[in-house]
Amino acid sequence: MRTIQMKFPRLSKGQKLIAEYILKHYDKAAFMTAAKLGTSVGVSESTVVRFANELGFSGYPKLQKALQELIKNKLTTVQRIELSNDYISEETALKGVLKSDMENIRATLEKINHKTFEEVVNSFFGAKKIYIIGLRSSTALAEFLGFYLNLILDNVKIVTYGISDIFEQMINVSEDDVVIGIGFPRYAARTIESLSFAQSRGAKVVAITDSLLSPLASKADYTLIAQSNMASFVDSLVAPMSVINALIIAVGLREKEKISNTFNTLEEIWEEYQVYSYKDKEDDK
Repeated sequence: MRTIQMKFPRLSKGQKLIAEYILKHYDKAAFMTAAKLGTSVGVSESTVVRFANELGFSGYPKLQKALQELIKNKLTTVQRIELSNDYISEETALKGVLKSDMENIRATLEKINHKTFEEVVNSFFGAKKIYIIGLRSSTALAEFLGFYLNLILDNVKIVTYGISDIFEQMINVSEDDVVIGIGFPRYAARTIESLSFAQSRGAKVVAITDSLLSPLASKADYTLIAQSNMASFVDSLVAPMSVINALIIAVGLREKEKISNTFNTLEEIWEEYQVYSYKDKEDDK
């Protein structure tokens, strides 16, 4: 925004129209194509591209990405609803959301550091205890990761809201432990504080978040990037879930015999206590 203000006097008449629109409606402009932005202010698409170049960007997509990075942690839920009304209708919801999630997974595959992924998996096996914290919309991710890791490793604790405060649940965190923080815009303040606490105790900190600029990443020894650009007011957690699935499978592959024994025992328990529906057996009676 400061760059636009500084360069405003030198812009052409058409470019000034674009600048004024972005300064007033940056939340909407961040998700507009160059053509749509041009139509909104009454200039050509090529003028929008030249405007991006004038600001120092190699093209309009780079300007758009910079705007998205600027606003993604500032948009309120109400603003997200307004944005989704502009770009996704009831008729296009299914296709639009699925395409958006596909793009998030594709971008994640390109961005994630494979070496860091391996180091995170290694850290699990050297840890005395693994703490997992993900609050607000990330709670589902933390619960999923914790459920499966605990079947494999037996030393996993999910930190969440409850009778005990977050810090009371982490009071014994030490340098022998690993703390996994999961968070996406808008980032839960308590998750960030928890990672700071773990860091102060010397624990290894793993962040599963959307960017190296994320406040979780600044507290982490290892950061796994999963893109979560939202298509609406609902957080897109498909790519983060895929990364978590990969972590679980990578850990499981190292403990094949143990998880085989665990699930054999569980299958017996599930059948005895009718945890799942066994319709075929009922039909045979």
